[in-house]
Amino acid sequence: MTNPPAPPPSSDADPASSGSGGRRPGDWLLQVALGLFALGLLAIIAIFLIPVLSDGTPGLWLYFAAMLAPLGFLVAIVFTLRSGRRSR
Repeated sequence: MTNPPAPPPSSDADPASSGSGGRRPGDWLLQVALGLFALGLLAIIAIFLIPVLSDGTPGLWLYFAAMLAPLGFLVAIVFTLRSGRRSR
């Protein structure tokens, strides 16, 4: 038994998803949060790898860059709270 084909989307679909490639207007905040978090994790990995691979110590800028991970986490929380649905 085969499934019938899915009906085409109706014209009263979500207006935010039409014409913009399926992205909502607030998704840029999530992209920023993921980017900040990823850069912070890379800085943390670099902090641990620099002493292993060389004689030097990590620079102060690398410790500041590691603070991007919690900043990205906070931005993701803000995105979640802004995009969540309100309860009745």
